[in-house]
Amino acid sequence: MRLDKYLKVSRIIKRRTVAKEVADKGRIKVNGILAKSSTDLKINDEIEIRFGNKILTVKVLEMKDSTKKEDAAKMFEIISEKRVESDEQD
Repeated sequence: MRLDKYLKVSRIIKRRTVAKEVADKGRIKVNGILAKSSTDLKINDEIEIRFGNKILTVKVLEMKDSTKKEDAAKMFEIISEKRVESDEQD
């Protein structure tokens, strides 16, 4: 499944267009490698997303096209969520 679609379906990012913009600005890494919105995800991949001064790292557990809130919560596991100072950002 494409990265932008996964972020939307899993409800990590609410809209696919926003997920695409974030990825295309170089703020998402998959398994430590800078990712584009079209990057193909697999189960057990680690996604690192920079939201301003916050870095969210999640592990992909499932891939579904379902948009139910209950299903979305089971699609990923939060590995870490930390705040960074502005001078630490790439």
